[in-house]
Amino acid sequence: MRYLSLFALLLFLTACSSNAEDASSMKAADPVITDTARWVVEQSIVQHGGGELDTSLVHFFFRERVYTAARVGHEFLYERSYVDKEEQDIKDALSSQTFTRTINGEPAELTAKDSSAYANSLNSVMYFAFLPYFLTDPAVQVEYHGVTEAFGRPHHELKVTFGEEGGGEDFEDEYAYWFSTDDFTLNYLAYNFLVNGGGARFREAYNSRRIEGVIFQDYINYKPLDEARRDVLAFDELFAAGQMDTLSRIELEEVEVE
Repeated sequence: MRYLSLFALLLFLTACSSNAEDASSMKAADPVITDTARWVVEQSIVQHGGGELDTSLVHFFFRERVYTAARVGHEFLYERSYVDKEEQDIKDALSSQTFTRTINGEPAELTAKDSSAYANSLNSVMYFAFLPYFLTDPAVQVEYHGVTEAFGRPHHELKVTFGEEGGGEDFEDEYAYWFSTDDFTLNYLAYNFLVNGGGARFREAYNSRRIEGVIFQDYINYKPLDEARRDVLAFDELFAAGQMDTLSRIELEEVEVE
């Protein structure tokens, strides 16, 4: 009952997407691999339980804030709630169309800049929580860069950039992902960014667990010792050489999937 509005949205979106699901079930049994990068991404999404996320309600805690996500394919509703330093109850809601914030139950008047910042913050948490689920979005441009042995066992190495249309305000950021060649799990990722003076990060997955068919992972967050280094495709070698400084841990708590 706590998430009645999200359940209602989920049921509505499920009804709207039933025809699309019927069509998608008629895939060829043995597709020809013409794009290795996309093939690796698709195998990883299957391994991580992307089919379950297509129609799901997910609830978790992250850094003392409550997050809930309801999605059916590309339609979604994300919610975040917490108590701020002034003891105010903050609730954010982001859909594919709008972002809203309420403070103590009353709609907040936000500048366009603040609305965009809060929406991007909420979306970013969901993006990393559900990786690699979003790597087939239309704005994603993925390149295959072979297999690296830098982590002690082979991993497919992929680079991701974004098209300006649909890529968001941070479309110029670059990402690298490393997937195990054995089971296609996403074990490492890196990204560089331009906001707030720019920088780069590297993440190592740990505490991988499968909940209702979906893999969730925590991450150790690193930055290169030489902060001028921004080439994300070189970060596997930097990590292997001990050229990373630990910054924080990204941990999802009390994860529930319905």
